[in-house]
Amino acid sequence: MVADKKYEEMEIGQTASLSKTITNEDIIQFATISGDRNPIHIDDHFALKSRFKKRIAHGMLTSSLISAVLGTELPGANTLYLSQNMKFLAPAYIGDELTASVEVMEKRDEKKLIILKTIVKNQSGNKILTGQAVVKKM
Repeated sequence: MVADKKYEEMEIGQTASLSKTITNEDIIQFATISGDRNPIHIDDHFALKSRFKKRIAHGMLTSSLISAVLGTELPGANTLYLSQNMKFLAPAYIGDELTASVEVMEKRDEKKLIILKTIVKNQSGNKILTGQAVVKKM
């Protein structure tokens, strides 16, 4: 089920989140779809020699969870994703349960823009990425 909050229903401080466990299949499918076949993501032997010592999820796979929250939870349907800045703080690994959260920080009534704080954390509560999104409610 997809939420569809009206602009007028949005309040500063309102939050939403969703969680997903990253699987090997997710990484392989993302590599296929995106064309990003960097061996740090798909080659165990290569990754073992890296500073991470094992394969990591694509940063954009991790950040796509934010898009899922925005498009399905808050604000939900009829939301136009205008921009996103983000800072990657830590890697996500196969088996990590990631939780993407958004929080309404500001509303700009003249254009129905909503500015949201965005965070993705792993199962230990460590921040994987932080940022800010701007969306327009249609």
